[in-house]
This record gives sequence, structure tokens and C-alpha cells, in this order.
Amino acid sequence: SLKSYENTQNTADTNICKRTKSIYTPLELQFMEMKKQYKDAVLCVECGYKYRFFGEDAEIAAKELNIYCHQDHNFMTASIPSHRLFVHVRRLVAKGYKVGVIKQMETAALKAAGENKSSVFSRKLTALYTKSTLIGEDILFQEISFHSLIFGLDDSVDVEEVTADVPDNYLLCICENAENFKDRKKGDALIGIMAIQPTTGEVIFDSFWDSASRLQLESRVLRLQPVEILLPSSLSAQSEKLIKSITSM
Repeated sequence: SLKSYENTQNTADTNICKRTKSIYTPLELQFMEMKKQYKDAVLCVECGYKYRFFGEDAEIAAKELNIYCHQDHNFMTASIPSHRLFVHVRRLVAKGYKVGVIKQMETAALKAAGENKSSVFSRKLTALYTKSTLIGEDILFQEISFHSLIFGLDDSVDVEEVTADVPDNYLLCICENAENFKDRKKGDALIGIMAIQPTTGEVIFDSFWDSASRLQLESRVLRLQPVEILLPSSLSAQSEKLIKSITSM
């Protein structure tokens, strides 16, 4: 029917890259679906014994990691060895990027023996790293373990290279109640904060009344120097103005 033909035509059109006029590969389609979910992250996609970057992520990786980037089918692409993943993740995070690690959920051997051996490997996001969630000990353990497994126990990893620049700052959460309280001036708010240091497990929390100038909040934020700030969906204009001024410094 005409309707079914139109549906088929629309599906075919979405599988064709408008820029290159060629059909997207199954891996490219899979990457595009994952990128829709994690638009603000640089995605490292496991492909066998390496991790690949695609599109703008590949160009970012090439620039920040000093690796080769080239056109492959419909996307620019770059790759890194699997055993160097966490070294490069740390470098990207240190540059201010959010990094997602997407791993294969099937092995080549199991897939070859299964019924869907001709389909693309199933993959999913297994980790999402930011400056406040990049935990040094975890990164170091995985880096050394994988390196030892592949290359033998006698080949050591440069520990200083892996642990250097590990973030040592706070993830800060701010909430507030800016309703018009009795006996309080306009713009006053009851503010609560909680700061977490993922590397050490340290937790700092406080609640306080603040004036419209938000001097109390400003002093605490500047003292903690958080690398990430979590904010509520609704924030008073005074607090929002302060946070924007601090984060734009």
C-alpha cells in the first residue's frame, strides 16, 4: 500500500547519511542511538581490543589526546588501545569533558555460537566519568589489572602517569526554600548544601539563612571550590545569578 511504502521510504532515508549519501553501518546506527541519550558526553565505544570515538567525539579525542583521526564510512573516527582506556579517560576529564564508556556485552566466541552472529555486538554505557566522579583508586586498579592480564605481571604501568592529576575536589548539591517567610526580608532564602568528596568519602553539609545578596552561599561555594554543582529544577533568581557568576570565572 501507499502508506507502507512511505514508511519504508522514511526508514530508508533515516539510514542514509545526507552528507556522504551512503548508508550508515550497523555500528554507526548503534552509536547514533547512544549519542542521542548522552549528547553532552564524549563516548568511548569498545570494539574488540580497542575503543573508538566517532564524529565530533573523534575530533575532540584527536585534539586532546594527540591521536590520529580519519574518515571511516560516514564518520570521523579515532581509536585507542583497550589497556590505555583509563589513562585517556583521565586526560579527557582533566580537560573538562564528561566521558562515557560503552562496552560490548557479548564476546566474539559467544556471539559466533549464537543465533544472532551476523548482527552488531550489543553494547551499553557502563560508566560515566566527570571530574568529581573520576576516582583515582578505581582507575588505577582497572588500569594495572588489565595491563597485567594482557602483557604479564613483569610489565608494570607507570603509576604516576595513571594517578597524576586525579581530581581532589567536591561534588556540591544546593537546595533552597525561597518562599516569603514571616519576619524575613524579600529575597531571603533558607539554603541547604551538601558537598561530597568521592575519592575519600568525605561529606560536608550545612543549612543557613541567606540574604538576597547570597553572601553566605558565595563564601561556602568559594571555600569548597567544587568541580561540579547540582542544582534544583527551580532556583531563585538571586542564587542563579550568583552560581552563574562563580562558574564563569
